[in-house]
Amino acid sequence: MLKRVEVIPLKSHLVKEGEDVVGIIIKLLKRSRIRLKDKDVIVIADKILAISEGRIVNYEKTISSEEAKILSEKYALEPGFVQIVLDESERIFGGVKRAILSINNGILMANAGVDHKNAPVGFAALWPKDPDGTARRIREELEKRTGKRVGVVISDSRVNPMRRGTVGIAIGSSGILPVIDCRGKTDLFGKSLKITFINVVDDLACMAHMVMGETTEMTPVVLIRNANIILDGEATSEQVKISEDECLIVRSIKEYFAS
Repeated sequence: MLKRVEVIPLKSHLVKEGEDVVGIIIKLLKRSRIRLKDKDVIVIADKILAISEGRIVNYEKTISSEEAKILSEKYALEPGFVQIVLDESERIFGGVKRAILSINNGILMANAGVDHKNAPVGFAALWPKDPDGTARRIREELEKRTGKRVGVVISDSRVNPMRRGTVGIAIGSSGILPVIDCRGKTDLFGKSLKITFINVVDDLACMAHMVMGETTEMTPVVLIRNANIILDGEATSEQVKISEDECLIVRSIKEYFAS
């Protein structure tokens, strides 16, 4: 019998550059009188990692290219901010007002994950340079200090096609099997599944996003307990990613405009 899943928000102070994120997590757990258990998952907002790792950039002082100036006028964004988006992006597709659709670290995101939100005025927050590596280091240190086997997910938020509002997404993970292959299993009517996978880490990020919020909640860490996960010390979020040709949305749009 599955236990009830618990999603526990952990409120924090405003993190400063250089602070020990693992130490912060342990303090927040102690303050809430929570002891980690095996198979607990810690979801961490990318913003506190951007701050702690010094990944906050002053876009007002960033020198802008001609491409950045053109895109900034087209999409109503600051030229310096757009330049940082270009620097962080592997590919640019287009955009709408205040958002440019791009790929960063193999993930389709608005503004390559570069964000004004919850950063000082005139500054933007960037993702960790190596989200999976950061997740691994945090997990290993948590396990060392607590003696428990846990999973770590680094989360951000993004929009889904043709849907209003943001949802959680895992930009990095460690210690959890990130995707479950359901192909070959049968449904309620005995039919064999052909293409179905379960994206575990994005589901966990979405659960955490509901209590993290997007504004002044000050809840950058969430503990998820009793989730149906499989611990795997070698697994990373890379296993979730697929190519543009495998992606239903990207490939279909490319085919539509090519026809």
